[in-house]
Amino acid sequence: MRAVVFDLDGTLVDSVPDIHAAVAAFLAERGHQALDLATITGFVGNGVPVLLERVLGAVGEADGPAAVAAALPRFLEIYGAEPSALSRLYPGVAETLAELQAAGFLLGICTNKPLGPARQMIAELGIARHFAALVGGDSLPQRKPDPAPLRHVAAALGVDLSALAYVGDSEVDAATAAAAAVPFLLFTEGYRKTPVADLPHRASFDRFVLLSGLLAGLTAAVAP
Repeated sequence: MRAVVFDLDGTLVDSVPDIHAAVAAFLAERGHQALDLATITGFVGNGVPVLLERVLGAVGEADGPAAVAAALPRFLEIYGAEPSALSRLYPGVAETLAELQAAGFLLGICTNKPLGPARQMIAELGIARHFAALVGGDSLPQRKPDPAPLRHVAAALGVDLSALAYVGDSEVDAATAAAAAVPFLLFTEGYRKTPVADLPHRASFDRFVLLSGLLAGLTAAVAP
């Protein structure tokens, strides 16, 4: 195992507070009350267009492709102004990334968040230096759970998919790993709605301090 690719929202970063704030500001401009945090948490994971489709539908507005396309630039402007003001790394993330990089792992991010806010977030939270590749939700025509973004990260890292493990928190991440046929390590403290037992995964963990050990075991298991 030479590389580890991470999801971003709900895996490395608890980012829903900023997404919630941006949605609230977006809705206020359109004359709507804010949706609650739990509702927005349930809407994230499939990219901003799907988030907006769900938000517009929840407040009774038209939520078809044309409506989403019309609303997208303003929402991205609002969110892009402060994508990480309220967001926080999960405990142990910074230390674990440094440990994995020191151990020789190549690190990447595969997220459905747009590339601009993703880059800004990891820079502002102080972890950008650890990553050699980043693919966002608008980097390619496809988004997760299509395997193309994960394949693109692998290519950018210069490794085969067979040398890669994927770390994520959600149903979308589990489906992405399955579609790419790579081992999936499930972080259980993120935004998933499905019970852990019902998501396909190689191993699960609830604290980042455990991740290095899981990767060591995975590497030993696949060694020739």
